[in-house]
Amino acid sequence: MQNQPHAAPLAAGKGLTMPKMLGVAAFLAFVFAAVPMFIAATGRWDFYYTLTSVALLSIGAAGVWLTFYIGRINIGQGAYALAGGYVSAVLITQAGVSFWLTLPLAGLFCALISVLIGLPILRLRGVYFAMVTLVLTEVARLTALALPVTNGAKGITSIPLPGGVSVFGIILIPDFATLQNPRQAFYFAAIGLMILVYVILWRIVNSRLGHLCRSLQQNEELSASIGVNTAWLRIMAYAISSFFGGVAGAMFVSISQSIYPSSFVVQDSVNFMLYCFLGGLGYVFGPMLGTLLLYFGWDLLSVAGKYQLLIYSGAMITLMLVLPNGVLSLFDRKGGGK
Repeated sequence: MQNQPHAAPLAAGKGLTMPKMLGVAAFLAFVFAAVPMFIAATGRWDFYYTLTSVALLSIGAAGVWLTFYIGRINIGQGAYALAGGYVSAVLITQAGVSFWLTLPLAGLFCALISVLIGLPILRLRGVYFAMVTLVLTEVARLTALALPVTNGAKGITSIPLPGGVSVFGIILIPDFATLQNPRQAFYFAAIGLMILVYVILWRIVNSRLGHLCRSLQQNEELSASIGVNTAWLRIMAYAISSFFGGVAGAMFVSISQSIYPSSFVVQDSVNFMLYCFLGGLGYVFGPMLGTLLLYFGWDLLSVAGKYQLLIYSGAMITLMLVLPNGVLSLFDRKGGGK
């Protein structure tokens, strides 16, 4: 587990070609037009919540993917999602801060915490770093239970829906409480946030910062020997990763209108990692696809009853053996080359 798969061409080194631009346009048309039309036609309004959850989980998984990109196995993203959720909930309920302002504040808080945590632990590699991050989510849960501001095991409930945002009398975002179908509004907000996060992630990967991060994944000692500030790069990548987790957690809190110490547990942190593995560690959009497949796959397997977990685990192992570079490697003409 010490060496991670190298980034494939989809992740770095290539700009937006015409086929890719057409693919992006088709994706936007699908999520913003086709999906709402399908839901309206079928009356399955519950799909909005499901797809919103997929979008937000993929944001958290994007952060985990970035830490894989620097050669670190991150199994602690649930801790930052929980922290971001509590920051948003406390600011909204106790300080009267607008939800939309708490989104970046929650992300920044998590980024700051990750810097303090990352300074000592990012020196570790492979399974040793993974073992340390694995306990972070449990530490966050116990901290939420102990702090008075988080209201302990009772959690924070009755969190109001996001308010409106207007500039010079022009309404940019309506008050969700006044909408006939807030689920649809949450869906559009989550999808928009997901697209923004993945655009940022793609830009990072295809920038000088991304090229330097890739050098850490391939040979950290060699990178340091030629003058690359490896410690700074590790901290920067981990902070961005945690920022994404905090933002995703804050958005989840707004949808559920409540948060508890058990809102994000160790299993969620493991799932964030699995989303990246399934979609493809060498592909920027791998976490997005992996989240979609695993989230719906688990629900579909519910018909198997007590064998659900067995079939799910078997399918995951099979996919890892057959497609070690992830599902997206199927679309790589070079076979998911390194």
